Amino acid sequence: MAAPGGAESSFLTPGMGSNVTPPGDGTLQYSLIMQHLVGDKRRPVELIPGGLGGIPTPIKPEEQKMMERVMESCGFKAALACVGGFVLGGAFGVFTAGIDTNVGFDPKDPLRTPTAKEVLRDMGQRGMSYAKNFAIVGAMFSCTECLVESYRGKSDWKNSVMSGCITGGAIGFRAGLKAGVLGCGGFAAFSAVIDYYLR
Repeated sequence: MAAPGGAESSFLTPGMGSNVTPPGDGTLQYSLIMQHLVGDKRRPVELIPGGLGGIPTPIKPEEQKMMERVMESCGFKAALACVGGFVLGGAFGVFTAGIDTNVGFDPKDPLRTPTAKEVLRDMGQRGMSYAKNFAIVGAMFSCTECLVESYRGKSDWKNSVMSGCITGGAIGFRAGLKAGVLGCGGFAAFSAVIDYYLR
């Protein structure tokens, strides 16, 4: 019989009837794996006692906390709404220009048939105009709603109504006091309807 430390030494693995090679050549023992999973060598995981309604949850790393703070900030929400409004407004502008029969026509010469280049130019101009307007409205509404929610400390339908009124009033106030009041009421009602259906 070979020496215990020799190259020909072997041992029996639980549940197996044949000899296997000892550890050291790339194989793992079942007992070593269990020690790292449930034994003394298992790494303890720090848990928050009441993280999810009494269920312990792992503590979040600092990188994850920082990313959550950035994504929950008013600046990030406003930038995201601005980009989304720009894309949506551009698509809506191109769509409305595509179904408009007056796109590309010259008012000075209405009988002349516009070229494809002129039609595409007008569609691009209308799409860019809609995109800018939608981006401004989206950024104003999102930033205002975030600030109102932070001030009130609540997340309910009143935040969207108040932010809609502020946004609509600010946009309409450029045309006068009456337009500002109508804009406030119109945006507030629209925000209330959208919030009701989304919630």
